[in-house]
Amino acid sequence: MFKSAKNLRKLVLSSLVTIFTVTAIATGALAVSPSQSTSTVSSPLPWMDTSLSPEARSELLIDAMTLEQKIQQLAGARGVIPELPECGTSGRHVPGIPELGIPTFRITNGPVGLGGGDCSPQDKATALPVALGLAASFDPSLAYDFGNLMGGEARTLGLHELEAPGINLARVGENGRNFEYMGEDPYLAGLLASKEIQGIQDNDIIAMSKHYVLNDQEQNRMSVNVNIAENVLHELYLLPFEMSVKDGNVGSIMCSYNRVGGTYACENEYLLNTVLRDQWDFKGYVQSDFGATHSTAPALNAGLDFEMQSNRFFNNESIKAALDNKSLTMETIDQALDRRYVQMFKYGIFDRPIVRGTIDAEGNGSKAREIAEQTAVLLKNENNLLPLDSSVESIALIGKSTFVDAAVAGGGGSSRVSPLYTVAPLQGLQNTLAKLNSDATITKVTVANDNSNLDAAVAAAKDADVVILMAGVVTSEGRDRPSLSLPDNQDAMISAISAANKKTALVLKDGDPVLMPWVNEVPAILEAWNPGQEDGNVVANLLFGLANPSGKLPVTYPVSKADTPTSTADRYPGINQGVLDSAGREIPQVYYSEGLEMGYRWYDAQGIKPLFAFGYGLSYTDFEISKLVVTPKTTDGTKPIKVSFFVQNTGEVAGAEVPQVYLGLPANANQPPKRLVGFDKIWLKPGEKKHVTITIDPSATNHPLSIWDADTDAWKTLDGSYKVYVGNSSDKITLTDSITVRTPAGHSK
Repeated sequence: MFKSAKNLRKLVLSSLVTIFTVTAIATGALAVSPSQSTSTVSSPLPWMDTSLSPEARSELLIDAMTLEQKIQQLAGARGVIPELPECGTSGRHVPGIPELGIPTFRITNGPVGLGGGDCSPQDKATALPVALGLAASFDPSLAYDFGNLMGGEARTLGLHELEAPGINLARVGENGRNFEYMGEDPYLAGLLASKEIQGIQDNDIIAMSKHYVLNDQEQNRMSVNVNIAENVLHELYLLPFEMSVKDGNVGSIMCSYNRVGGTYACENEYLLNTVLRDQWDFKGYVQSDFGATHSTAPALNAGLDFEMQSNRFFNNESIKAALDNKSLTMETIDQALDRRYVQMFKYGIFDRPIVRGTIDAEGNGSKAREIAEQTAVLLKNENNLLPLDSSVESIALIGKSTFVDAAVAGGGGSSRVSPLYTVAPLQGLQNTLAKLNSDATITKVTVANDNSNLDAAVAAAKDADVVILMAGVVTSEGRDRPSLSLPDNQDAMISAISAANKKTALVLKDGDPVLMPWVNEVPAILEAWNPGQEDGNVVANLLFGLANPSGKLPVTYPVSKADTPTSTADRYPGINQGVLDSAGREIPQVYYSEGLEMGYRWYDAQGIKPLFAFGYGLSYTDFEISKLVVTPKTTDGTKPIKVSFFVQNTGEVAGAEVPQVYLGLPANANQPPKRLVGFDKIWLKPGEKKHVTITIDPSATNHPLSIWDADTDAWKTLDGSYKVYVGNSSDKITLTDSITVRTPAGHSK
């Protein structure tokens, strides 16, 4: 058996399975739909007894399975879903085994709404703002709502697993999938991901943290080998995954395409067993990214439990051959199934019928709008151009077709959502103006990609009281951006329009940092990200002050590509050094030689001033952070540290501020100047003042006081002076203090 300890009750039930099964075959009782399964002990399927624990039910089921049935359940396959024949042929599921009560296990993509699901293209869903926008909210409760909406829709559509959240870090600004992820800081990404997971799984849908790990670029993602120091791996890139396991209790992990230290991530025993299972005590299952499995026995032995999509390696012939040559054991096969079945039993997947319901499009659309309004970041607002005055008489709405003619409902690739509806920019402006009882006229000019009609746009801009200019970039899985610049001649368009009318408000719609050579020419810049299906309403409400921008940048915006930590080929996209795979193909090598100096840590350490810093964001009101008190001033490195201060809205409208707490470690820690260890989103009415306390807990899963010691494979807290920084962005620290840590001899955590 695959479990070493079994109680008497489970032994008795296990021994009865064969008797029950033989009787059931003789009477035809096993020919039942999963939706008809009973939860009584008298069932011919003892594992359908819901009074048993998920672990006991899984063990009973696996005991009853034949080898062929076990192999069939190790991988996804294309085909018709028996429970939902209207979906036609689909490829995001594992076919069920009705005679065992095993339902079709149905999967959908995330992480910006349900995309590429198991009944695509029939299934439509709410297109949420991009995950990078969610990170910009700096709001854990909003992340829960984000996950809860997706999980609820997955449940409504009869799905079981949601491939979200994505928590790879934004090391490379050109990464085509940054829009699916949560920025450059591991603590921010891990905290929000954990809350999103809780929101998903509270709907009895299995969440999945992805892509584990270091899938930080799309170029050469199938072949690239990442070279990284162990401490950098743990302190940055593994940290959000660790938090998602320990705080989010995520049910599954998706391993990535790339190699790490010469070994593919989906057969990397250090990552899948040593770190994930042994160090973090992860109890769920590991699924491969689609096509990321490269072997049979090596992958299963290393800790991969479930192959998606093609069963190229986890198939009848390959598994049996591995069993015959003893490179694989039945214990490992049973373990892989058990890890997934426990989660399926835990979330009731065996115990509810598979049906497709109807999503509340209006209700969920309203929630998506509320979420998106909190993701926007006000980057610049010269002379308080924004919010626009409702008395304005004429508006020129200008931009490239992608951004001015339709809602930008996310990026491309597997995460693309087929939205239930969309609100275009013009419609959104009309809706908001109607709320304000404004009869302003709107002239829309769609600028050709080659700027051939730019003169017409300039003329419209000159004639208008104000200009709303829309620009951006839509990225996709499978390819990186060719540069950090805006595509399709948008820089020239922005310069020409802003020169024509000094009252130009630029709305950026993207999922990455972009270069802004025109930044001094444009008086107001609103980073709206790719806002989702409610694009038009969201942007218009923000521009006219029906919503107050409250987001903060989760990524640093550089002045130039040369200022970034990945401006050399060895760091991105990688170099060839004559290393070949077994087929004689070159394996590109990427070196994370910047070490811990990634994101704002790089700019701090190198003394480079960014265009807009991590954590930065303006508001239509003003705030003051004051009277810092840190207690205790001396600690043994195990007790919580309280960081208290006041936040006051000193302006004239309600809004939200995000005070941020950073910690600078002792010099002998060899760390960048500071790391984010806490934040809070504070909503305040005009003149209102609140006392805020943020706790730095040394035992927290983000290890705020600690560094990774590769010699001992453990986190270690050093003695010395720790600087405490409080501000409203990484480069605007307004309050400072320090604490002294004196650890007991030999202390590590």
